[in-house]
Amino acid sequence: MIKIIRGIIFDVDETLVYYDGYNQEEWYRLYVKPALLERDIKLDYSTYRKMTKGELPRSYVERFGIDHVEFWKLVDGLSLKYRRELAKQGKIKAFSDVDILKDIKNLGLKFGAVSNASQECTEFVLELFGLNKYFDVVLGKDYSYLNGVKPNPHLIQKALNSLQLTPEGALMVGDSRLDIIAGHRAGLRVVQIMRFRKVEGADYYVNNLQELYNLLISQIRE
Repeated sequence: MIKIIRGIIFDVDETLVYYDGYNQEEWYRLYVKPALLERDIKLDYSTYRKMTKGELPRSYVERFGIDHVEFWKLVDGLSLKYRRELAKQGKIKAFSDVDILKDIKNLGLKFGAVSNASQECTEFVLELFGLNKYFDVVLGKDYSYLNGVKPNPHLIQKALNSLQLTPEGALMVGDSRLDIIAGHRAGLRVVQIMRFRKVEGADYYVNNLQELYNLLISQIRE
């Protein structure tokens, strides 16, 4: 089945790179909460988390008196600032197998990267490790449709259109439940790379990018 694949859509965080010691709740408390309080916005972390996971619409924040696009641009700017600080400390790391992207790319496949992080944050971490050279398209969250982040298939569909791929001709590779749901909603088969845990519902499972390469090769040779 995989032998007809013409391209792969990759998740980025926890799929290609990871953050040593990162704690989202701590980041929210140290970076986001003070910035919101300056604007007299009292938004607790649990509500913020529900918006990021798609349990609440991202526009939900408007009931706190801030335009939702303005809010997410503020948050994303703070996230980029935090990532730059982590990078200086050597706490953003690429998984040891990312060099295999070159071998996978050499199979003649198109590559897309899709992340729920902002465009700037996504490009920053890919460029940090020179991974951007492998990707034909890189997409972070779309401010014109903020609810289009995973598990919504919007960003994956945008990547497919940009790469001129059909859902049948592409795979989604990610680590999380959101990647699996979004990939399936976009009509793709999904490979879960089990960096930290197995998530039920994927079509294929691999432990690392070498196993992904081996899976592709074995199917092509059938």
